[in-house]
Amino acid sequence: MKNNNYTGSTVISLFIHALLIGLLLWGADFTKKKSDVGGNTIQAVVVDPAMIHQQATQIKEQREAAKRAESAEKERKKKQEEQAEALEKQRKDEAERARQLKADQLKAEKEAREAEKQRKLVAEQQKQAAEEKRKADEAAKVAKAQAAKAEAERKAKQEAAEKAEQVRQQKLEEQRKAEEASRQAELERQKQEAAKKKAQEEAAAEVKRKEAEAKKKAEAEAKKKAEAEAKRKAAEAKKKAEAEAKRKAAEAKKKAEAEAKKLQQQKEAALNDMFAGLEAESEQRGGAKGKHIADEVARYGAIYKQMIQQNLLVDQSFKGQECNLSMRLSADGLVLDVTQSNGDGALCRAAKSAVVKVSQFPMPDDPEIAKKLRNIKLTVTPQ
Repeated sequence: MKNNNYTGSTVISLFIHALLIGLLLWGADFTKKKSDVGGNTIQAVVVDPAMIHQQATQIKEQREAAKRAESAEKERKKKQEEQAEALEKQRKDEAERARQLKADQLKAEKEAREAEKQRKLVAEQQKQAAEEKRKADEAAKVAKAQAAKAEAERKAKQEAAEKAEQVRQQKLEEQRKAEEASRQAELERQKQEAAKKKAQEEAAAEVKRKEAEAKKKAEAEAKKKAEAEAKRKAAEAKKKAEAEAKRKAAEAKKKAEAEAKKLQQQKEAALNDMFAGLEAESEQRGGAKGKHIADEVARYGAIYKQMIQQNLLVDQSFKGQECNLSMRLSADGLVLDVTQSNGDGALCRAAKSAVVKVSQFPMPDDPEIAKKLRNIKLTVTPQ
């Protein structure tokens, strides 16, 4: 484009020079005049300097006009290029805004889909919780029926014992057998106590390891509370056992005195002691196991509460408030669901957030204790 402008200027310049030369030639007189008497004369040509100056000025002005025209053309093209660049930038900006708007719309649609998916997941979890509650109710009914059956069996055993009292033909031999059975029962009880102690020690060691992985501070505090509670309960159990032993010793002494009077009554008392002792021991073993499970559930509940309180964001408004939570855990302690039973709303929201932060609670190896802990209710009170 610039080469064309230069070519145009050159043509104009050549044209002006040609015009100037033509004017100069036009002003000259090339005609021949005959000389007067036999001689040659030279005819002079007069050139007007003013006219040449005027023509030179015109040529100069034309050149300057051509330069101004060329400069104006360049300026016009520059403005056109700038306008084109501005329009292109505006077009790109509009395209970018349209792209961003489309991206925002896609993001909003994705978030809406995610929200709907989350809502369906919560609904499914609530449905599963209802189903598990129904199963738990059915299990409770079965347990009640089994308890009734056990009671019927106990009564049947009692009736059998009463009938056994009528058997008086087995005298000293039956008494010896009763004593032997009592010794064997004592040995079996001691074995069970040893096995129970070993299992408790192994369970305690495993719990300590898992608790150390979860929170060292929670382990220390929970262990301290559990040991204090265990000592208190052990002292109570020891005291009860001593009182029961004294009572049984007094009864045995009384029975021995009565047996010295009448041999037949001694034999009957021995049979009564055998059957009653076996039944009491069976009930005692069952009661001790239930008490052990209840103690372990309470101890783990204290650990869970401590872990929740460590992750609880405490506010001044929580002072004096409490929240009752119901947690549903998996077999390895993962939190499947947590709901508010009752209590302060703000505190319960903070407590549920703390449960989500913990995400996984320690579980014992004993399946019966773990089963009790999978659906546990806790009362959270800010410290």
